[in-house]
Amino acid sequence: MLGPFQKPTDVNPIIAPSAASTFRSPMTDSVVHWEELAAFNPAAVVKDGKVFVLYRAEDATGKKEIGFHTSRIGLAESTDGLRFSRRPTPVLYPDKDAEARYEWTGGVEDPRIVETEDHTYVLTYTQWNRDVPRLAVATSKDLVHWTKHGPAFAKAEGGKYLRIETKSGAIVTRVDGDHLIATRVNGKYWMYFNVPDIMIATSDDLIDWSPLADSDGKAVKVLSPRPGYFDSWLVEAGPPAIMTQRGIVLLYNAGNSGEFGQAGLPAKVYTGGQALF
Repeated sequence: MLGPFQKPTDVNPIIAPSAASTFRSPMTDSVVHWEELAAFNPAAVVKDGKVFVLYRAEDATGKKEIGFHTSRIGLAESTDGLRFSRRPTPVLYPDKDAEARYEWTGGVEDPRIVETEDHTYVLTYTQWNRDVPRLAVATSKDLVHWTKHGPAFAKAEGGKYLRIETKSGAIVTRVDGDHLIATRVNGKYWMYFNVPDIMIATSDDLIDWSPLADSDGKAVKVLSPRPGYFDSWLVEAGPPAIMTQRGIVLLYNAGNSGEFGQAGLPAKVYTGGQALF
């Protein structure tokens, strides 16, 4: 298993909301303070000896409720992994493109990133149109300019997953120095995904994915909440999964149930867990 982990006390938070950052939204042709409300849900990758973090940022538009602001993805870099400088504008955002119907007005959320053998970066993220959240894929060579490929499961099962809530894609990787490289297992790429249960999908190209289904055509659950534990309310696929000598290690977000969760832990509090497959 991974760890133990320690939180440095003198640098947190490493990325905080900023009302000074502005961006002209192509959807409204108006200037927005794109990271004024929140900066969270980071994904990290090493490139050219630096740590780059892609993070979800929310503006302050809409109702003061989760899911009713517009999210965009920002980019920050660091030479030591502790102190970051960030770009003034987002690198992935709702635009007047083929994905607008899936990404407006809620935006793009929850980035997770891996690298390929040819140094292409593959980003899984959530498209949120305030109707159905959809897990999507984008690729880049430089972390700044991204090509959107649309919903990850668009071609699976005749498109049935386009109307099913999906999010949070953690692709299986191997450690190569300070890089996490997407790796095949039995000829396929694999990805853990979703919340409140974690499911699994396969791909030949890291772009188009197919959930593993049972004989009834339902996506197979590989990790579920446990009554009495810190993950009694929900489990959610976290950062890229890692191949080890003992198996695949997956870090996951865990939520505690106030009714039948772990005693002494507040209701709906989030913690980090890990599982070995």
